[in-house]
Amino acid sequence: MIKLIAIDMDGTLLNSKKEIPTENIEAIQKAAAAGVKIVLCTGRPKSGIVPYFNQLGLTEEEYIIMNNGCTIYNTKNWELIDYAQVSHQELDILYAATQNHPEVCLTLTGEKTYFAVGDRVPDLVQYDAGLVFARAKAISFEKLKANDEIIFQAMYMAEKPLLDPFQAEKEAELAEDFSVVRSQPYIFEAMPKGFTKATGLKILADQLGYSSEQVMALGDAANDLEMLEFASHSVAMGNASDDIKKHCRYVTNSNDEAGVAQAIYDYVL
Repeated sequence: MIKLIAIDMDGTLLNSKKEIPTENIEAIQKAAAAGVKIVLCTGRPKSGIVPYFNQLGLTEEEYIIMNNGCTIYNTKNWELIDYAQVSHQELDILYAATQNHPEVCLTLTGEKTYFAVGDRVPDLVQYDAGLVFARAKAISFEKLKANDEIIFQAMYMAEKPLLDPFQAEKEAELAEDFSVVRSQPYIFEAMPKGFTKATGLKILADQLGYSSEQVMALGDAANDLEMLEFASHSVAMGNASDDIKKHCRYVTNSNDEAGVAQAIYDYVL
């Protein structure tokens, strides 16, 4: 029996207009009422999650895995219950990778702040910050290292034609010290080594006493793959790539067709 549903947000819970279909809300509420734990599992930071979580209208304590598995919060009092942190030494490595690539902006997700390393925030970075209801703050690397805010993960941002060669040159090198993934055409992410959505999901499932056989996960993108492989009941969205679909046990409707609701009715309720 499925006891926990892990749901990606962009491309999964949210439709292409970045809205939650009413059908998804209704199905999630029915699953929660049946005693199933609802866990949003996303690359987004807290600022880009809370407004959507509030729309779900859930009254019991639930959990959210953020920053691609680097942080876990409960929703009763928004307490940070587990996290991975980028160290000062790791910041040096992340920054050094950009030195011959001035067109690529190193951004960092802090506990409270969305940082862009440099003397200005590129329009693309500010656009991405807006998607998660935040405003990016430009900061020098020296001031960043002097800042005592917890840094959870890094993202390299640039338009695809500029980010592609950066990734080709730096991915293998960065993968020695970080978990890396291309989550969007304009975003190449680096998390503390060993941390992915699957890591966060396993930590939470263990704390709640659930095995992978009691977990259903839904996703559509490359940063969902480990999470989908962890869950015995893996569901690819209809809008996912064929590569994601071939790794999943089930395929549901697309995010514009309330695929989350369809999967909940088909496999949980």
